[in-house]
Amino acid sequence: MKKICLIILLPFLFAMLLSGCFASNMVKLSPDTYMVRVEDHAGIFAFNRGKLNSSAIKKANDFAASEGKIAIPLAMESHPVGILGDWAAVEYQFRVVDKKDPEARRTHLIKSPDMVIKRDDFLKADIDINAKEDSGKSSDLYTELTKLDDLQKRGILTKAEFEIQKKRLLKNQK
Repeated sequence: MKKICLIILLPFLFAMLLSGCFASNMVKLSPDTYMVRVEDHAGIFAFNRGKLNSSAIKKANDFAASEGKIAIPLAMESHPVGILGDWAAVEYQFRVVDKKDPEARRTHLIKSPDMVIKRDDFLKADIDINAKEDSGKSSDLYTELTKLDDLQKRGILTKAEFEIQKKRLLKNQK
């Protein structure tokens, strides 16, 4: 009889080990923010991060639905399996909001960059439109205005600098 029970029980225990035993708990962090932690007690034999993540998300969505609301993801952090009782785990933080809340439109986690590099370069150019070309002749008005317009489009001249240079050009042509 013991052998029969052992023969029947052993495959069941082995299947349970391979399928993974998930343990979870829900923690209230603030009036509308919660965290669910899901652990995989199957150890290294059946660790599946995707399955663990989806289990945490499902538990959060089921909890929110039980409240008549929806879950908005805030953060998710995974912990791989360790040594001696250090189970693989996922911590999923979410907000519970009404379906009509503007936050309900946001449907994915937004990863913030680790580093932001901001570059502010300023190029200042002193342009003397009164200077004559190498040949000694002053160029025509259209060419000079085209050059000024090009400098403005490239961001070398501001609109105000463009207008000042344009006025000088027009004044010198009269």
